[in-house]
Amino acid sequence: MKALLVWVSGSLTAATVIIASFLIATKSSGEPTSFSSSAGPLAVKTFAENLAYPWGLAFLPEGRVLVTERPGRLRVVSSQGALSPPVTGVPEVWTTGQGGLLDVATDKEYSTNRTIYVCYSERANEGGRSGGRTAVARAALTDGDAPALSAVNVIFRQDGPLSSGNHYGCRIAQGTDGHLFVTLGEHFSSRDEAQNLGNHLGKIVRIAPDGSAPKDNPFVGRDGAKPEIWSWGHRNPQALAFNPADGKLWEIEHGPRGGDEVNIIAPGKNYGWPVIGYGIDYSGAKIHEATAKPGMEQPVKYWVPSIAPSGMAFYTGKLFPKWNGSLFVGALAGKMLVRLTLSGDKVTSEERLLQPLNERIRDVRPGPDGALWLLTDNAAGRILRVTPASQ
Repeated sequence: MKALLVWVSGSLTAATVIIASFLIATKSSGEPTSFSSSAGPLAVKTFAENLAYPWGLAFLPEGRVLVTERPGRLRVVSSQGALSPPVTGVPEVWTTGQGGLLDVATDKEYSTNRTIYVCYSERANEGGRSGGRTAVARAALTDGDAPALSAVNVIFRQDGPLSSGNHYGCRIAQGTDGHLFVTLGEHFSSRDEAQNLGNHLGKIVRIAPDGSAPKDNPFVGRDGAKPEIWSWGHRNPQALAFNPADGKLWEIEHGPRGGDEVNIIAPGKNYGWPVIGYGIDYSGAKIHEATAKPGMEQPVKYWVPSIAPSGMAFYTGKLFPKWNGSLFVGALAGKMLVRLTLSGDKVTSEERLLQPLNERIRDVRPGPDGALWLLTDNAAGRILRVTPASQ
């Protein structure tokens, strides 16, 4: 059943005040829905649909979009929302539990080199035990009628105890110098390894486009430490972005029952998991020694109870001038889009948006058109485009 918004001479009738706050989302492609917000009514329109658990989104020239599907498919989406056949040449992924084909990013010089990066879970064997680990591949994209990857090269593989299917992290952000930052989960059952610099579990790594460790990484040359590590003590980070206001790297990670964290990442710093934190185990048992400890960084914000954050974007577009400088966060368990108001490095307020949509929001991206672009996490996933309702 379709809900209807009634707008009369710029105002709403009393009978439609509740409906005016939002419209119940429908699944029809291209059908707009509207939601209330501090910036006025929002229009939410389906740009593309019939995607199986879409996870990562990147923009291509001429209004096209590149999107991953967790079961292992990569698609090019036309400016009209039409899905391409699956891109050929994608590395083999291990689609078990939370694993699969996860994030995708275009190189900062994509217009000339056609290079993309994909982050995914791959199957591996260690000491006779099979499991999963996070990997990053670089490739060249040909995005015509039969899109394909060529010159595929796996540039990074996570080292450490393998995963049974959980906590891969896998967000990618590229710095202005071209180096890649990649989030890596601690595989859930190996959470103490987040405090071990001898492996990549529960870390953010910084690598060159060829996968090598830049010489100015904080642990290069330190015995017993992986040279790719940029920061450590993370749980399952699934959001990573640079703040365009000052260039600082922000990260958001899942807590257990409570304790999702927003962090500002600095080289060589320890973010505490599992020694400190604000959550409890799924059983209700205590995990952390304390909420704070010397030598371990505090989050700039945390959520109790958890919202299960995934994907983040700083907004600097022109469609929502009131929201310039805001940080937007997708929520899976919370089924909403969260807007955080910032003052420098501090979060000053939170606005919860699109809750009546009742969708798990997997990724958030600021579009070149000034809109907010979202991925919904389910077997019939969609790409949504959020604009002012007056557009």
